[in-house]
Amino acid sequence: MNVTVTRLTGEAIRARLDDLAKLRIEVFRAWPYLYKGAMAYERQYLPRYAEAKTGTLVVAQTDGKIVGASTALGLDEEDDYIQKPFVDAGMDLTKIFYFGESVVLPEYRGQGIGIRFFQEREAAAREHGYTQTSFCSVVRPDNHPARPKDYLPLNNFWKRRGYVQRPDLVAKFSWRDIGERGESEKPMIYWMKTL
Repeated sequence: MNVTVTRLTGEAIRARLDDLAKLRIEVFRAWPYLYKGAMAYERQYLPRYAEAKTGTLVVAQTDGKIVGASTALGLDEEDDYIQKPFVDAGMDLTKIFYFGESVVLPEYRGQGIGIRFFQEREAAAREHGYTQTSFCSVVRPDNHPARPKDYLPLNNFWKRRGYVQRPDLVAKFSWRDIGERGESEKPMIYWMKTL
């Protein structure tokens, strides 16, 4: 399969937001996110990447269809609940480029797309003058009933990219899990890298 990876900004992002929304909803339904997504929420949340001066969308596509996508923007342009652990730790938000979601359809995994997503977002961080990058991952209990028996966390993949888990930086994100009546808070632990 011939997959191209491209970095988009501004209006080019806006043109692909519905594609990104559908991909997020599909991929995040699986473990460990179990996200019960809705297009109405996605259309409210995703425009931030088109509007932010540092907004970045990296897309993997084949024959014009997006099969993977990854987002990023300066942490100083992010929402308060994402910034809070860094503010509480006295860190300079203007130095940190924040990686949002990174989603790839299962049949396209293992082809180097995830590595390209990190390379492209780190290049965007450098171009915007940031010296550190960060993202977060959801923390789920090992005995969670929805955890697949063969699940392998991405920790080693992230470590090979040079990221270090920061247990001192934890946020609470809320979303509705599949099977839940409403939203619930989930702990999200941050990972960081100095460029």
